[in-house]
Amino acid sequence: MATSDHTPDEQLVEEAQLSALGDHSAFERLVARYQGRVLANCRFLTRSDEDAEDLAQEVFVKAFFGLKQLKTRSKFASWIQRIKVNHCLNHIRKRKGKLFVELDSPAAQSSEDLAVKTGGGSDINQRFRQNQVRELLSSMSDTLRIPLVLCDMDGLSYQEAANELGIGISALKMRLKRAREYFRARYEKNASTVPDAPGRTDNDE
Repeated sequence: MATSDHTPDEQLVEEAQLSALGDHSAFERLVARYQGRVLANCRFLTRSDEDAEDLAQEVFVKAFFGLKQLKTRSKFASWIQRIKVNHCLNHIRKRKGKLFVELDSPAAQSSEDLAVKTGGGSDINQRFRQNQVRELLSSMSDTLRIPLVLCDMDGLSYQEAANELGIGISALKMRLKRAREYFRARYEKNASTVPDAPGRTDNDE
């Protein structure tokens, strides 16, 4: 998450690694920079505001205790992203016992999909669209939502996402195709009727 602090991540990482015992100021600046995105993506992955809050905190606790092992030339953004992805997927596996339903099952066929680009416009319209994206994501099955979040929001390659989920690239691509097509159609249909007040999501089912 962008802040007014323009100090490079690499410098903050190095300062945090070399800081005296009890001095967490450099790490706290890294947390402030990334906590918004980590929290939002935890929500998208888990579909739970309550779980997302706890998971985001746990992600940064893991990062704090593992920071000494991070090489300063490595990108903190990619590293914290990896921690977040692994932690959220482990949480989902424990919560549901399994990560995916079969693509041909009724649950998968009736679930909704995802595409994460929103347009410009007034603050009211923008807030409405953000709420709309969030609700559409929440309505999707794990089978479709999680690969799309990993690839289109977290920026994982197809191979990386497939490895994280324990599936083949062809299966991943099929899920992404279905997810993107469905979400785009649903989002564009609902976006054509933006209400006067933010937060109204009558068109979401």
